[in-house]
Amino acid sequence: MEKSTKSKELISVSMQIIMHAGNSKNLASSAFEAAKTKNFKKAQEQIDSARSEITSAHNAQTNIIQSEAKGVVYDYSPLFAHAQDTLMTISSEMNNIERMIEVLKILFEKEENYNE
Repeated sequence: MEKSTKSKELISVSMQIIMHAGNSKNLASSAFEAAKTKNFKKAQEQIDSARSEITSAHNAQTNIIQSEAKGVVYDYSPLFAHAQDTLMTISSEMNNIERMIEVLKILFEKEENYNE
C-alpha cells in the first residue's frame, strides 16, 4: 500500500471512529435524559443503540491496530490519536451514564416505596 493510500485510509478510519463515538455520546445523553423522566424503556433502547455505535467505532480502531500488528506501517497521525482519545473518553462517559441510570432506578424505586 503506498503512503498516500495508507494516509487516506487512516483519515477515513479516524473520521469513522469520531462519527460513531459522537453518535454514541449523543445516544447515551438521550438515554440519561429519558431516565431522568423515569422512561427506562426508552433509556435502555438509547443505551443499546449507543453501545452499537461505540462498538462500530472500536471495530474501526481495531482494524488499524491489527493491520499494524501484521506489519503495515502508518505514519503518526494526530487525527487518529484524537479519534482514539475521543473513543476512550466517550466509552468511559457511557459507562458512567449507565451507572447513573442504575442509580436513578434505585432512587425512583425508593421514592415510590417511601410515598406508598
